[in-house]
Amino acid sequence: MIKAVVIIPARYGSTRLFAKALLKETGKYMVQHTYEQVKKCRNVSRIIIATDDERIKKAAQSFGAEVRMTSPKHTCGTERIAEVVRSMPAGQIPYIINVQGDEPEINPGDVDRMIDGLHKTGVDMTTLACPIGYKKDLVDFNKVKVKLDKHGFALWFKRVIKKESLKNITTSEVYRHLGVYGYKRRSLIKFTSLAPTPSEIANRLEQLRALDNGFRIKVILAKDAHYGIDTKEDYMNFIERTKIIKGR
Repeated sequence: MIKAVVIIPARYGSTRLFAKALLKETGKYMVQHTYEQVKKCRNVSRIIIATDDERIKKAAQSFGAEVRMTSPKHTCGTERIAEVVRSMPAGQIPYIINVQGDEPEINPGDVDRMIDGLHKTGVDMTTLACPIGYKKDLVDFNKVKVKLDKHGFALWFKRVIKKESLKNITTSEVYRHLGVYGYKRRSLIKFTSLAPTPSEIANRLEQLRALDNGFRIKVILAKDAHYGIDTKEDYMNFIERTKIIKGR
């Protein structure tokens, strides 16, 4: 079995949807849905929820998750998971997957494929993307876009595509980024030792720090085009999908 650890960063002070890790209108905490999806992965030997808040810690412990408390000063989820990784012996975790706590519909098979990519290809960093199914996603600030080169590496990530550029872009060449990342341990430590870059800060996209510093990000095309939960509307749509599944 490939040894990979999934660390789920979950902070209380989320800005676009406050305290979303603890939303429970489905009967389960949001972060619990994510945790239970990850438990289905075949290549994952350990799952840790990394948080900065005792309320999330208590909730995670209520459903049996391993929890690590981390600093409230981190600027992104990757910095939070790196704090956990640095406290663990290097040989225990050659591969780390960062699955944000707001990914309750993450496909376990896609996570496994990211781990396979790290293990078999020798790349230092992987992420997920899927085809853009709706034209409106091209102009949605909350739906991050990624363009790939011919080898499947990321050329750029953007939240907003300028109107004058839209006419030259089709949904077949730009993909919707899914905010899940895989790292080799040394790459994660190196990435988080670098200062945030101006483009990362301006766009609130931590992956831009990697591109700005010469990292190559291999993009794995997901088989399941799920949506993360960024807004109240996203969460309400998730609740409706959950009801449909329960009703089957």
